[in-house]
Amino acid sequence: MSVPILPTISTSFIVISAVLVAIGWGLIYKKKIEAHKKVMLAAGVSALIFFIIYASRTIFVGNTSFGGPDDLKIYYTLFLIFHITLATVGAVFGIVSIMTGLKTKLSIHRKIGPITSIIWFFVAITGVAVYLLLYVFYHGGQTTSLIKAILGF
Repeated sequence: MSVPILPTISTSFIVISAVLVAIGWGLIYKKKIEAHKKVMLAAGVSALIFFIIYASRTIFVGNTSFGGPDDLKIYYTLFLIFHITLATVGAVFGIVSIMTGLKTKLSIHRKIGPITSIIWFFVAITGVAVYLLLYVFYHGGQTTSLIKAILGF
């Protein structure tokens, strides 16, 4: 079995970001503030690298449709919509968490940071599930780039 390289790399960066967030939790629990800041920034960078790879692939190569059984497609689609919604909310919360932490608006940061982390863990888990459904458990369906879909070439 072979898996496509770009989705494998991008999914790896989401997993790395979630692991770094978990490490960051441990660091702040131990009151290691500077280490927490560095690890959480690294988590943000990892998530950003994922997004750059994902967006580039979407624009130039395309997205892969679900290649599994037709009777599972509706469940996959609903799951994907849930994942995309969660990822969007998580990204916004992540940006706000990073900005409030860097600007030492700690009352806000302490309130939304844990919520952001929990959302991000679910984003990582559901992202891995989407990857497995598209490339491991089933062969991916058709792939069309955004440019080709819009402009026809």
